[in-house]
Amino acid sequence: VQLVESGGGLVQAGGSLRLSCAASGLAFSQYAFGWFQEVPGKEREFVAGISKTGTTFIAPSVRGRFTMSRDNAKTTAYLQMSSLTPEDTAVYYCATRRKFASSWYPRGEYEDWGQGTQVTVSS
Repeated sequence: VQLVESGGGLVQAGGSLRLSCAASGLAFSQYAFGWFQEVPGKEREFVAGISKTGTTFIAPSVRGRFTMSRDNAKTTAYLQMSSLTPEDTAVYYCATRRKFASSWYPRGEYEDWGQGTQVTVSS
């Protein structure tokens, strides 16, 4: 399994970015996906998830600003981020989840991870 994140970069506060997670080596439609953010010195935290059927769950901290989607034909998951603030500055990782889990949050529920993409929001 290979996950490749892209779309990160430098953006001004209030701006938007769309992150992509291109997946290969797996039956894409059979997996749920999650996005996590990691800030130096802090634990990697759940941001958004999408089920096999396209149902999304967005962490309350970013709800209303971030959305998640998937394109099974392109085997790609997306994280659309808007109204960005400097507090959103982090490395963003996507991850796969094959089995059902009662919560989106635990990192241990995810099997494979990408290398991450840096998002920097300037004030």
